[in-house]
Amino acid sequence: MFSALKNSKLCGDAFWALFGQAASALALLLGTRLLTELVSPAVYGQVALLNGFVALGVAVFSYPFICAGMRIVPECETAGERNALHAAVAGLTLQATGLVIALLVLGGFAYGYFTDGSSVLFLLAGVLLAMTVQRELGIQLAIGERKQRLASLWQTSDSVLRPALAIALVWWLGGNPEWVLLGYILASLLSNLVWMVVKRRSAVRMPATASRSFRREVWVYALPLIPMELIFWINGLGDRYVIGYLLTAADVGLYAATYMIVNEAFNRSAMVLLRTFQPAYFQAFSAQQLQKAFSILWLWITSVAALGAVGLLLLLLTKDWVASLVLAKSYHAAVDLMPAMALGCALHALGTALAQPLLAHKRTKTLLKGRLCGAVTAAITIPVLVSQYGLPGAAWANPVYFGIEALVLAILAKPWQANRSPMPGTIQKLRQEPFAADA
Repeated sequence: MFSALKNSKLCGDAFWALFGQAASALALLLGTRLLTELVSPAVYGQVALLNGFVALGVAVFSYPFICAGMRIVPECETAGERNALHAAVAGLTLQATGLVIALLVLGGFAYGYFTDGSSVLFLLAGVLLAMTVQRELGIQLAIGERKQRLASLWQTSDSVLRPALAIALVWWLGGNPEWVLLGYILASLLSNLVWMVVKRRSAVRMPATASRSFRREVWVYALPLIPMELIFWINGLGDRYVIGYLLTAADVGLYAATYMIVNEAFNRSAMVLLRTFQPAYFQAFSAQQLQKAFSILWLWITSVAALGAVGLLLLLLTKDWVASLVLAKSYHAAVDLMPAMALGCALHALGTALAQPLLAHKRTKTLLKGRLCGAVTAAITIPVLVSQYGLPGAAWANPVYFGIEALVLAILAKPWQANRSPMPGTIQKLRQEPFAADA
């Protein structure tokens, strides 16, 4: 069974997913190394906090609709239906993004009015949010259609251009957060324009036709994901705001730069597996090839667990060398935080893989319950541990809340059970096709 998977389209998907993640990671690591040489931890901390707002906007107001599109697109039988689905997802995403940009800009003006801070930073963050949403919409829908080459090249070009233009502006104009954000904006604008043109040229030009209400279906799927993505953000980025409140912006810079390095290694590896296996898993599940879907899921889970264990061991042995390679010397004080961060990242990736049966069954409300357990744990542990132990406390909070979240998700999803019942709302006819059929 697993040998048959080697002859399927999974190999091609894996190659392009690996290429995209590896190239993006290398670009980001090199960019971080150079950028930390040019800006102080305090400036880097400001950029990290503003990027956190951008990530919040993408996660809560945009990504739920994009995830819905990724899950539903394998069920579209014609190009017209896919175009209708894309239109529904894009419409909902743009409406929600416009709302959050307005809130971000208004918040920036209020911040500038009541403090001595610059509201221009929030305006730039709003523009960066718009560029990032446009990028994610194009990339994720391409992944949902298993167009891994387009998605990988789009992501790689953006990852290369962002640090390159930010470093160029900082080098020429000074180490201010405004120039870093402007560099990110120009990079994503250029990358989005190029790949949107490429995508439109290769697209099948058919009018959007739909025999089902995609807008309503996207809403139903995405609605429970909105609070869940907020939980994701709290778990992934909330700690730096607690650090900023209880400690200093320089501490935020140290923590954010170190966490970014560790997260890049583990998250990129997990993302390669997700982009390889998730579209194939959803496709097999939608086609009611349940045994194939079960095999793909467990190959995915096993790969995530193995990569996490190997990555943690390697980091324990090489953390000092890694820090000297990718971080400026002024950031090396946080090197001892890396193992705890790595364990948290590995558990987070494992929990995501274990939860996939819930997404396949469109049980997003149940998935929300598992994520909520992790968020509650994070809300308790992060302030307590940071106030007691400082930055080490923030690092060790990661494996605590991600571990509890992974355990709860596994109990809810029960990935060890091979589902042999047909999925409600889909074609009931079971297709007993070999794995090589998706080649």
